[in-house]
Amino acid sequence: MKSISIIIPAKNEESGLAEILPKLRKHFPDSEIIVVSDGSSDSTGEVARSHRTRVISHPYSMGNGAAIKSGARTASGDILVFMDADGQHDPEDISSLISKYNEGYDMVVGSRHNNSQASLGRSYANKIYNKLASWMVGRKIDDLTSGFRVASAERFREFIYLLPNGFSYPTTITMSFFRAGYPVAYIPIHAKTRQGKSHISPLHDGIRFLLIIFKVGTLYSPLKIFLPFSLSFFATGLGYYIYTYITLHRFTNMSGLLFTTSVLIFLIGLVSEQITNLLYSRGNQR
Repeated sequence: MKSISIIIPAKNEESGLAEILPKLRKHFPDSEIIVVSDGSSDSTGEVARSHRTRVISHPYSMGNGAAIKSGARTASGDILVFMDADGQHDPEDISSLISKYNEGYDMVVGSRHNNSQASLGRSYANKIYNKLASWMVGRKIDDLTSGFRVASAERFREFIYLLPNGFSYPTTITMSFFRAGYPVAYIPIHAKTRQGKSHISPLHDGIRFLLIIFKVGTLYSPLKIFLPFSLSFFATGLGYYIYTYITLHRFTNMSGLLFTTSVLIFLIGLVSEQITNLLYSRGNQR
């Protein structure tokens, strides 16, 4: 039977840990539980140790993603379970995630209901992220930013170097699994109201999420990014040429510049796509 490691990143989450750790010990008495204290200034570490968990302490706050990476690197289990320390994720849902995982998936994500989102604005933002990421990887993504998931330790560590240190690690790992062809499943969960104050900045981290989506998209499927820009420049150039041909009866320098830019962007995307394919081919051979 495969062993399980439960990884919980925590920054000043003593109250949340005091609630979820006893439940985890009750439902998973033989599993390894790792709490990564990310520069906490409260009793996060002491609370975790009092429940017989392994504690990794960062000397200062390095970010949620950095805590995830620290936990994943030191975990001994074959299956990694990631959950938040703020009380939003119910430990009883882990059994459902693992049951789905055992059907042959490499990662199973807890997909939050709309009424589980922290705010209406964040709910709409997540829908936009989900649609954009789904288009990037060519698969439907139900909840791109959910931090509640089960994954194969071996598969997860393949992409650990890609994970950012901030709050967008779920975005990167989800898109990486999909684009690499590893099976991913979603099961619905109900996230509770978090305890304490959120460490996420809606504007700053929202922009970062979008950048992560585009960065991962250009890493795995460059033409998905470059082709729309190329076509937009081509369409603009064609429209401007038609306008100047009707009004001035000639081909202008601006039309030539737009057409040239369109071709250059397409060629850059094409070369990037070939480089990506070569990297994947070499990775598969290894």
